[in-house]
Amino acid sequence: MSSMLAGRLHLDTRTFAVEEVPLPVPGPGEILIEVRAAGVCLSDVHLIDGSISPFFPDAAVANTRAVTLGHEVAGVVHTLGPEVRGMWAPGQRVVLQAGQACGKCGGCLRRMSCQRPMTRGVDYDGGWAQYAIAREDTLVPIPDSLPFDQAAIIPDAVSTPYAAIVETGAVRPAQAVGIWGAGGLGAHGIRLARMVGAAPIIVVDPLPSARERALAFGADFALDPTATNFAEMVDEATGGRGIQAAFDFAGVPAARAQATAVLGPDGVLVLAGLTPEPIAVSDSLGFCFQGNQIRGHYGSGPEHVEQLVGLAAAGRIDLAPSITAHVSLAEAADAVARLEKKIDDPIRLVLTP
Repeated sequence: MSSMLAGRLHLDTRTFAVEEVPLPVPGPGEILIEVRAAGVCLSDVHLIDGSISPFFPDAAVANTRAVTLGHEVAGVVHTLGPEVRGMWAPGQRVVLQAGQACGKCGGCLRRMSCQRPMTRGVDYDGGWAQYAIAREDTLVPIPDSLPFDQAAIIPDAVSTPYAAIVETGAVRPAQAVGIWGAGGLGAHGIRLARMVGAAPIIVVDPLPSARERALAFGADFALDPTATNFAEMVDEATGGRGIQAAFDFAGVPAARAQATAVLGPDGVLVLAGLTPEPIAVSDSLGFCFQGNQIRGHYGSGPEHVEQLVGLAAAGRIDLAPSITAHVSLAEAADAVARLEKKIDDPIRLVLTP
């Protein structure tokens, strides 16, 4: 086979189509992965509509002005490129990290944090394809007990809220947590906040179906953000403490403003949902007086994906309820439309080549 199907976004026109492209060949230190499952994320929708663009595009993306989407990918090792150092073998089950360090910036050369992190399916070709190239240091082995569809969504859909909660938000047991948006990120944020002992967990979403799902996933309260007595309900739910750690998983300016207004003393707002829109603090005096903070958050680290694979394998978190539906790769455009229009209010749609 010399060609394959891939979901390609043409950046200049923002047109997306599943096309036949040459089968990629792994270079030094790279491995060709046969894709078995790939998640569809709201970030993919934002790439198509132009809200997000590649941050640090590699040479191929920069030259062709096109990229294969997909940063949530699981599959099996197919072909090893030259100079692969790890003990990888054809048929081995793996999940791919959602990005990689550039290896060239000052941070990478000093073996510190990369200053130009590259995202799979954004800055370089991703996994909405029958096959995908992966640098060997971005592969994470998965056990036979973990289905490909559940493994695929761990990078980003699960690891982003996980890192936001345990690292950026530093949530501790018995803290009052607020989660704005119960979609792909927020639904997992609920379960992860419960896993680390947050109480109460207050979820805010305008969709009745999303609020019902939030309660099923472990939220203590599910509130309508348009309720006229919203602030009073938060005050009652927290016993007057206010929210100690708020998470915007929706990327909606109105959600951020509302979350900021109900923070308690020393409360923090973590911006995990991506949007180019500015953020404003309506009561900056009160914000300063209470010692509140706003913290930016992007993605997760390699260690978070590895930890979650272990947690899922150990049965600490069940990701089966997160898979709303499977869609064939050829129908990727339909999956994007379903997510964008919130048809059936999906958590995660998974493409299967």
